Amino acid sequence: MSGGSGATVRLGAWDELAASVSPVRFRVFVDEQGVPASLELDEFDALACHALALVGDVPVGTGRLLPDGHIGRMAVLPDWRGRGIGAALLEALMAEAARRGMHRLALSAQTHALGFYARFGFEPEGAVYQEAGLPHQAMGRAI
Repeated sequence: MSGGSGATVRLGAWDELAASVSPVRFRVFVDEQGVPASLELDEFDALACHALALVGDVPVGTGRLLPDGHIGRMAVLPDWRGRGIGAALLEALMAEAARRGMHRLALSAQTHALGFYARFGFEPEGAVYQEAGLPHQAMGRAI
């Protein structure tokens, strides 16, 4: 799947995409944002549908869709932000959720990204809270 970002988004299982997804997540969440490395990979990775954004054959972004409709681990490398990579990833994950017959999506957005998710119809739910030392907001939307 290709979008206006110039990236191709590939969907797949953890065992197919982990070698490309993990370095992107670690660079963004652990190196850049200071999330403890022990929290970055979890038991849900094996259950999730992962999205990998590639420019050529270079991994530049990622996200995942859990079986319960939660979207998470959205990450785009710094040099590729503002180019539509995040939008391409989110659109691919939302389309996959619809294809799987899901009726509702949820996510835990870092507060700096609220506007990004709002553009895709996600609405805040509840109060801001701390997750991995960063302020987050629960958001959801119907499909």
